[in-house]
Amino acid sequence: MARGYWIVRVDVHDPEAYKEYAAANGAAFEEFGGRFLVRGGPFEAVSGTSRARNVVIEFASYAQALACWNSRTYQDARAKQRGAESDIVIIEGYDGPQPTA
Repeated sequence: MARGYWIVRVDVHDPEAYKEYAAANGAAFEEFGGRFLVRGGPFEAVSGTSRARNVVIEFASYAQALACWNSRTYQDARAKQRGAESDIVIIEGYDGPQPTA
């Protein structure tokens, strides 16, 4: 079964205000088995637009990734999100054959 992912791009404008959300969202990720693959770090936007911070969270399945988003635990954390703008995509991973040369 293909895994599920959250792909998140964030601009934090007020780090102090954002801390409350950051402290609260971990409970939802733990509840639904989310695992950070990317959490900030250096990057280069080679095409298109970007935000200052990038995050990729892996879940056992697309269904788990969506369930986390829709959960009361995450929505309560999200209600605390201030001081930032974000784009979030929840996507099913691909575990089919890879292209060959």
